[in-house]
Amino acid sequence: MCTQAQKEKKTHMTEKLSLGETIIKNTQDSDGLESHMRPVVEDICQVLSVCCCCCVVCLALSPYFQMEEGSRNVRLGTLIALMVEEGQDWKQVEIPPPDAAAPSAAPPATHAAAAPVVPPAAPSPPPLPKPATSGPDALNLLKTSPALKATPAMAAPPAPSPVPTLAASPPLPGSRPNIPPLSVPGKPGAPGTFTEIPASNVRRVIAQRLTQSKTTIPHAYASVDCDMAAVMQLRSDLAKEQIKVSVNDFIIKAAAVALKEMPEVNVTWSGDGPRALDSVHISIAVATDKGLITPIIKDAANKGVQEISANAKALAQKARDGKLLPEEYQGGSFSISNLGMFGISGFSAVINPPQACILAVGTSRAELRLCEDAQSLRTQQLMTVTLSSDGRLVDDELASRFLDKFRSNLEQPQRMALA
Repeated sequence: MCTQAQKEKKTHMTEKLSLGETIIKNTQDSDGLESHMRPVVEDICQVLSVCCCCCVVCLALSPYFQMEEGSRNVRLGTLIALMVEEGQDWKQVEIPPPDAAAPSAAPPATHAAAAPVVPPAAPSPPPLPKPATSGPDALNLLKTSPALKATPAMAAPPAPSPVPTLAASPPLPGSRPNIPPLSVPGKPGAPGTFTEIPASNVRRVIAQRLTQSKTTIPHAYASVDCDMAAVMQLRSDLAKEQIKVSVNDFIIKAAAVALKEMPEVNVTWSGDGPRALDSVHISIAVATDKGLITPIIKDAANKGVQEISANAKALAQKARDGKLLPEEYQGGSFSISNLGMFGISGFSAVINPPQACILAVGTSRAELRLCEDAQSLRTQQLMTVTLSSDGRLVDDELASRFLDKFRSNLEQPQRMALA
């Protein structure tokens, strides 16, 4: 049998539940939970002498919460409750996805940022204490509170009109534009446009091998000047006998003889390490319409200059015609690239893997130098060559000795005949 105190406590709890249900029924819009509910809840909590954060309102709203009890680190703008109209089943309402709730807070922030800055007003006097009211008076306060009346939805701020972009004025003649023009394919002749050129198979192979060479081979470079006076004189004498050879033929022979004298340079790099080669096969770079290719003069150290010249001409013509066989451009041990006929004084070439070295040859030039007796001057025909070597196989000392022998072979052509 219930006592009088238990009956009063039960009546008091019934009034609290009635207050919570009334708040839910009178709060129609989703913004009411934050902007309209809190003032009313504070008034009710003052009447019932309970804490704002743990009153019966939370008990009445618990079926509508979308977050689990005890959740922490909930991001701002996350949907935590769903408000429906009277008589509507909340299970049939489409719940927006979590990502759609976050941007809803952005327009007020933008609107607030655009508002003019107003100086803070003078502090208002502290509110007077409210008189205590009974439970029924709290119900009347809830029904007549203007905070729970339907408020029209805030009109969405008008979309900002696009700012017209001014057309970039053309740069003055001779000046450089600050921003490069946008490249657009398919409009030939317009500034900043381009045309896509399909790459041939040869170009793709060249690009792949050059990238492999520069990224996996430690290149080292060494240059030397060679006096070509003796070669020029010998070439002139052979021309009188109707023997036509080029300066490049003497360079091929000089490199082949130097490799024969220094077999430690005539090596290639394999996956397991250095690999010494038995024969000297010189690869010569030939420019074609499809790209650079390197046909091979095999066993060049045992051939004469005239035979080397004939082989080089035949291979160069086959390369330009695209008729080289795979064995005619694969398997060389040393490469030579000559740009002297284009007036290039000197350059550095990229190693052709798995070879260890490539020799870059420039043009010959006349220079006035002091003679050995330091009493007179003489003109020399100097040619600069640069050796690109694989640092894993040919160190700087070995590269220097190779260049010294190569220079000696050119400055004293008779050495090549005796090799």
